[in-house]
Amino acid sequence: MRGCGLALAIAVAVGLVRYHHLDDRLGYLVAEHFTSDAERKASIWLPGYRAVIQAKPLRGLDGDEPSDLAYNPRTGTLFTVTGRDPQLVELTRYGKVLRSIPLIGFANPEGVAVLEDGQMAIVDERRRSLSFFTLDPHTERLSVFDTVEHDLGFPEAGNKGFEGIAWDQRSGRLLLGKERNPRGLFSWVPGTDGDSVLPLQGPGLEMRNLSALSIDGRTGHRLVLSAQSNLLLELDERGEPVSFISLLRGFNGLEASIPRAEGVAIDEQGTLYIVSEPNLFYVFMREDAADEP
Repeated sequence: MRGCGLALAIAVAVGLVRYHHLDDRLGYLVAEHFTSDAERKASIWLPGYRAVIQAKPLRGLDGDEPSDLAYNPRTGTLFTVTGRDPQLVELTRYGKVLRSIPLIGFANPEGVAVLEDGQMAIVDERRRSLSFFTLDPHTERLSVFDTVEHDLGFPEAGNKGFEGIAWDQRSGRLLLGKERNPRGLFSWVPGTDGDSVLPLQGPGLEMRNLSALSIDGRTGHRLVLSAQSNLLLELDERGEPVSFISLLRGFNGLEASIPRAEGVAIDEQGTLYIVSEPNLFYVFMREDAADEP
């Protein structure tokens, strides 16, 4: 009986670890432990952040679901895309909707990135396409025929294709994140075709899925978001893990778990922004600089 009780206790413990996705974090905890003070200061260092805006509804997006998030340093605003009724949505850094631009001919936009000189890009997961376009303050609608499109390949991916996209200004390339099968990071250099989507070297990502990407312009480090693992991970430029945030209640000042985090962005001050389904907005700031707006 004692052996049966021990086996049951182990099974329950393993089940709880998997249910809360704690197994996704164990390796990253080890990596954090061995990070030096100098490396922490040279990184984003996610454990030093706390939530200052939580679960703020995105007014005007009721009934739709935001996916991905990108910061535009020229305008100081954020962009997200919606899938049920395809739109490109511009937000303030406090989560106020400024404008919604219908996306004509898009099927399932999942990722958005801000490049340079007014250039932007959208990933459509269902169409397996990468679309480049120029946005200005007067743009009221955007058709796929107004964009330059590229096929991203992986025709067998279905609804498990590319979701994350971020512009790496230092290397002059786009980084793409594939949700799963295979889950991982890829690069795409503007001016090439879809056949030039290449996997990035680095350790595998210990997370259930990959929902979104962002790049910190100050450090060059990558932010990788996983909705299913409730995890935001910082990687260095070699793809090595540096730090992470758990998006569950009780961590980093969160009063409730983030339901399904689908987008992340970071601005020039290092402030973090997250959008979650159904239509929620979050802001995280470093504890040594946090002053709730």
